[in-house]
Amino acid sequence: MKVKAFFDTNILAYAFDQRSPEKRKKAKDLIALWMPSGDMVISTQVLQELFVVLTRKFAPAISLDNAKKVLETFSPVETIKIDREKIFKAIEIVKESSISFWDGLIVSAAVFARCKVIFTEDLNSGEVIAGVKVENPL
Repeated sequence: MKVKAFFDTNILAYAFDQRSPEKRKKAKDLIALWMPSGDMVISTQVLQELFVVLTRKFAPAISLDNAKKVLETFSPVETIKIDREKIFKAIEIVKESSISFWDGLIVSAAVFARCKVIFTEDLNSGEVIAGVKVENPL
């Protein structure tokens, strides 16, 4: 059986963060490992958040055009669209797990994509939420 991994925004952002060279290398290596396999998954939420991080939270910020190019590099990656069904699933996950709504959307997207793991810094590494294992690769 094929194992799929969901990548949270922070992992993708670190791949472009000049301020954190160690985390940048680890994030880039992880993406380089998973992206060509076709087993890497993101969501529309992740793309939106990544754009904001790149253009507003990085110092110096990345230009809008360059941020768009970064997002385009993830075009081959399976991208889960956040819709009403995933929002309602996220609410169930939030009620069961006491995580934030935004993290619940990440888990919901991972569940719908049938991922076995979520790579993130935002949740407790080793925890299993809605059947998906959380791992902090950094």
